[in-house]
Formats: sequence, structure tokens, C-alpha cells
Amino acid sequence: MTSFDSLIVRRNTLRTWQQHFTFSPLFLAMLSLPALAEDGQAAANPQTTETIVVTGQQHKTTYTMPTSSVATRSNASIMDIPKAVTTVTSQVLQDQESDSLIDALTNVSGVTQTNDIGGKEDAIIRRGFGSSRDGSVLTDGLKTALPHSFNVTTEQVEVLKGPSSTLYGVLDPSGMVNVVTKKPQTEFGAKVWSKLSAMGAGRYGQKYGMDITDGISDSNFAYRFIGEYEDSDYWRNFGTNRNWTVAPSLMWSTDSTELVVSYFHQHYLIPYDRGTIYDTTKNKFVDVSRRTRLDEALSKYEGDSDMAKVTLNQALNDTWNLDTRYAYSQDDFKANQVRTLGYNSETGAVTRRADVRGFYKVKTHAVRSDLTGSVDLFQKQNDLLFGASYDNEKTRRSKLQNCNKNSNFNVNDPTYGEMEGCTYDSSSSVLEYETINTASVYGQDQFHLNDEWILVGGLRYQQYDIVAGRGDTENTDTDGNALLPNAGLVWKLNPMVSLYTNVGKTFRPNSSITSEYGNLDPEEGISYEVGSKFDINERFNATLAAYHARKKNVAYSETVNDSTVYNTAGLVRSQGIEFDMTAQLTERLQAIGSYAYTDTKVLKDPDYEGKALPNVAKHTASLFLSYDHGNLMQDNDDLRYGGGVHGASKRAGDNDNSYYLPEYAIADLFAAYTFHTTNPIKVQLNLNNIFDKTYYTSSIGSSAYSIAVGQPFNATLDVSMAFGAM
Repeated sequence: MTSFDSLIVRRNTLRTWQQHFTFSPLFLAMLSLPALAEDGQAAANPQTTETIVVTGQQHKTTYTMPTSSVATRSNASIMDIPKAVTTVTSQVLQDQESDSLIDALTNVSGVTQTNDIGGKEDAIIRRGFGSSRDGSVLTDGLKTALPHSFNVTTEQVEVLKGPSSTLYGVLDPSGMVNVVTKKPQTEFGAKVWSKLSAMGAGRYGQKYGMDITDGISDSNFAYRFIGEYEDSDYWRNFGTNRNWTVAPSLMWSTDSTELVVSYFHQHYLIPYDRGTIYDTTKNKFVDVSRRTRLDEALSKYEGDSDMAKVTLNQALNDTWNLDTRYAYSQDDFKANQVRTLGYNSETGAVTRRADVRGFYKVKTHAVRSDLTGSVDLFQKQNDLLFGASYDNEKTRRSKLQNCNKNSNFNVNDPTYGEMEGCTYDSSSSVLEYETINTASVYGQDQFHLNDEWILVGGLRYQQYDIVAGRGDTENTDTDGNALLPNAGLVWKLNPMVSLYTNVGKTFRPNSSITSEYGNLDPEEGISYEVGSKFDINERFNATLAAYHARKKNVAYSETVNDSTVYNTAGLVRSQGIEFDMTAQLTERLQAIGSYAYTDTKVLKDPDYEGKALPNVAKHTASLFLSYDHGNLMQDNDDLRYGGGVHGASKRAGDNDNSYYLPEYAIADLFAAYTFHTTNPIKVQLNLNNIFDKTYYTSSIGSSAYSIAVGQPFNATLDVSMAFGAM
């Protein structure tokens, strides 16, 4: 069952809670929030108890999510889970007009972006660890080949912090991100929209889309179709985003069975933008406009992503449930680029080289089956999970072909067109390949010792087999297995406050397609965590956590003779404190916020001992508020507005910490006006980076020549019309 499955929750009022909880006036004031009427006066009868039926669709209008299935594979209260879990709900994504996974995750503590391969991949750091294609971003609980899991089909985003390998296999001790997609609904609903973007300097964009769902008459079937088309200027001085997406799905459901079959296809044409240069001689960024690209118009990706997915959820009886999922996904693209290889600080000359990748294909099969249920053992409730999974990922790509190289480009007088592009030569192409197979069985038990104590234990047996290389050279040929335990404990002080702790091991086999170093030892990690959770009448949810994680044999990239190779650090450490909260502060005011302190260090390595890990900010923070104003001019309209700020402290730009990306704080605003006509029309304006702050989102991690630049002030106008229940 997913986080949107229906559940019945009981909400007690102020006096009932105050009998159990009298820590401070601050908490008493927070407890009062749910008992306030819309006009700010106390509810008439604070001793009454009401039962509320909460469905998944109703959750869409809130920032809070008191339950989750991402940590147990069955719907459970956040308070009963000995891990940090954060959900960015559909309403947050709508208010912020989130356009990417990193946009959505600015609401979550301890998250920063790392090398995203010139905008091609999701690349998320959590608790100090993470890289592109590291398997930490899942779609509906499955690993995929999709370069960008966040798209027009996204319903919400779940983040599970800490060691999650017991349930999800090969992962860092920092946790994982799960993108939950939209499903067909049995009641008719439809929405059409148009989004216009203004990015300054004559750069504009437009998107058009539709989402329609309905039950099929006199049957147990329901369908959904989502489509979107984008034709936009890139926000820098040249480049184009031209993408289109189609996503049909079909659901068959009875009282005990739900079968969903879905397909997703996206064609994309996007810039291959490696960003700007940091001048390590003068200790500053090169003096060019942030809009000025240092490559050529030929630098771009073009490709297709596909995913076919089947989900079967079967209630076996009142207490046992079987959930089986399979996904086939692929990403097939080609890429041209002009790469920066050097910079002359005195003259401003940039050494560049034209490269081409003729083809790059990734195919993934992922299947898992989870049996969940509750039994009484030793007169105690046991919530059990038994499961098995298998993942197969194949990468086939042409070796990067290097062509022209010169120093004709100068940042003091940027002139384009003096670098001839690289033409792919199939006759001299060399195949690079990688095949990764992993299979596992696992189990977990939530053992309710009594009403206050919950003991959680889990174990996963993981097998793997990897073959990788280039041409006739096999750089990796390794296999093995690992036993991954985890344990956690929850102490529920009262219905609103719980304390928890957990410990778990993680495991990641390393492989190298191109590295001259050959086989790399597998990563092994361990994480310890303690924390506290608050759930006040499902109106205020918060988690405060402290953790310490270590990994040995961590793979990192280096530039050797103008090529990227990989090596492993002996031992690295990440530790910190995190706070996440969502709140329905009043009947009209909502909030989501976070703060994290993250401290990373290489503990053992001949070259980088004592250094911080690249792209990891010691401090990250965010706060976003929204307010439902209600009627403004007439009874059939609705105004909603708000805004927030998110930011990060300075971050090391490379493994040697030879330079740092500066700190930043970005402020955003939005306002949405809905005309409640027969078919409601909504007009939403988002103003992003309203103070036009110059900032840098990430570096390549191995040099100072490829630093991603954050977008300056920009505006998005979204006009939509809804039909039926949408």
C-alpha cells in the first residue's frame, strides 16, 4: 500500500492532549492550533473527539503527511518508524512550481546538488553522500534508468534518511529518494495548462499539457493519460529545451486487488552546459556574465527515456498483503560537447576540446515482491515484512571521441564559432560496457513491546555480479555477497512525541568502465542515528535527528591526461544534525522548513586525508509559507499566496579543497488566483530568485573548470483549467 492509501485517524483535542503533555508553554501553544476555529476563536467544545476519514486525494491540499510506506513497505505512522522520513507533498510542489527533483528537495534538510553531468542527470547528495546514477533515486520504489525521475507524472516525493539497504538494496548510508507517480482515478477529472516562463535577456519558454482520468463505465477499469510539450529558450545566452512526454496508465481494481499498468516516454533535447570557471590563481570566478556560456551551440544532449511498469497489490486477508512490482526502463541518447580543459588567468584564454559520444544506452529491469502483515507473537503485535528483489542494469556506450582542441576562446571577448564540432566516426568507435546484476531476499519485524516501545530489526542477503570494460579490456569482473543488518528502537513518550535510534550497515559494489585502476574494492558503510519526532494532531510534524556515518572504499573521480578516471578513498565520515518540519499552523497558513549541519571529512587516504567532500554544504536551510486568503472580490474565487527562502553555506569545489563555492540564499514568491466557475480556472505566478542572487549549484568535483550556475531572477505564469474532480 502507498502513502496515499485510505486510513482512519483519530484526532483528540486540546484538553485530552494536555493531560499527557505539559513540557512548556511553547508546546501548549502549538497544541492549541488544531482547536482554533477559522476566525481564531477557540472551538466550542474542546473535550469532544471526532473521527476523520482521510483519503489520499485529501492529502493533496496539505503540507503535512503523518503516514508513510517508504520505510516499512506498508502504511505506518511516522511516529512508529525509527528513521527520519520527509514527504514533499503535491501541494508543496504545486505552490513552488517545482520543475526538477533538486527543486523539490530544497525543502529537505541536508540535500545539495552534485555533478549533474551538464544538466543530464539527477545528482543528489544526502547527508554528505551521493552522485549521479548512484541508485538512490527510485520511482514508485523501483530503480530505473531514467535520467530525471521527477516529471509531469510526479505526485509527491519521499525521502528516507539513513541506512536503507535492508529494504532497498545497494545504497549509501545517507538514504534514498522515492518519486511517487500519479495513478488512475475512478472519478472523472481533467486538467489542461499552459506555462509561460520569462528568464530575462530575451529568453522565454512555454509548456503545454493535459492530465485526464476516469473510470471506464460498467467495469473495474480506470485510465489516466498525461502529456506535456515544452519548447523553451535556455536561460543562458544560447541553447534550447525541446521536450515532449506521454504517460498513459490503466488500473483494474476490486475490493482486494489493484493492478496498475503504466508507460512513460519522454523525448528530450537539452543543452550540455558545463557552466563556468573558477580562477584558482586569483581565487575568484572568471569575470563574465553568468549568462555567458563558455562552450558552443553544438553542446547538447538528445535522447529518449522510456519506462513500462506493472504494479499488483493484493490483499490476501484482513492482515496480510502482497505487493509485486516490475519496471523496465531505458535511456538512449547521444551527446556533443565542447569541454573546458584549461584556463590562462593572465590572458583569459580558455583551452577547449570538442568531444562526441555517438550513443549511450542504459537498460534496467527491476522487480520486487513484498509480503506484509501483522501477527501476535508472545502476545505482542508484530508487523512483518518479507521480500525479494532483482535488478539488472546494462550500459552500452561508444567511447568518447576527442577531436579539435584549441585556445581561441577568450573570456574577455567571447567569440563563438571558432571551434569545429566533433563528428562521430562509427568505424573507429570502441564499445564501453557494464552489466550489473543484484538479487536479494530480506525481512523486517516491527515488534511492539507495549504501547510505548517498538523494536525494529531487519536483515538483507544481497548477491551481486558485475562485468565492465572497454573494447577488449575488462576493467571489472567481480561478484560477491553481503549480509546487511539494521536495528531500531522507538520510545513513544506520549501520542505526540517519540524518541528513536537506529543502526545499520550498507554495501555498494564498485565498478569501473574506463579506469586504469581496474577492479575497485566494494564500499562498506555503517550509520548510527538518534532522534525525536513530533506529531501534534496531524497538524505539526517534525523530526530532529543526529547521525554519524562512515564509508570505506569510496569511489571518486580524478582528471588524468584530460580524461576522467576513478579511484577509492580509504575511509570517509559524515556526521551532523538535521531538522525537518511541516505544519498546518492555522486553518489557512501552512509551512514546510528544514535545517541541517553536515560535517564530512576524508579520514584515511594518501592524497585527500583531512579534506571535506566536494559539493557538501556544512549548513543548509529552507522555509516556505503559504496562505489561503480565500475570497478576494467575489464568492466564487480564491486567492492563495506565499513564499520562502532556501540556501546553503560554502562548499568545497574539488577533492583537494583548492577552492570553494560561495554561500547563497534564494528567495521566491508565488500567488495563485482561482476562479471557481463551472470549470475552475487557476492563474499562478511564481517569482524565483527575486533578489537576483548570483549563486553556484555544484561543481564537477574533480576540477575548477565545470561549475554549474544557478538561474537568475525569473518568472513563471501558469494558467490551467480543471474539469470534474481534478
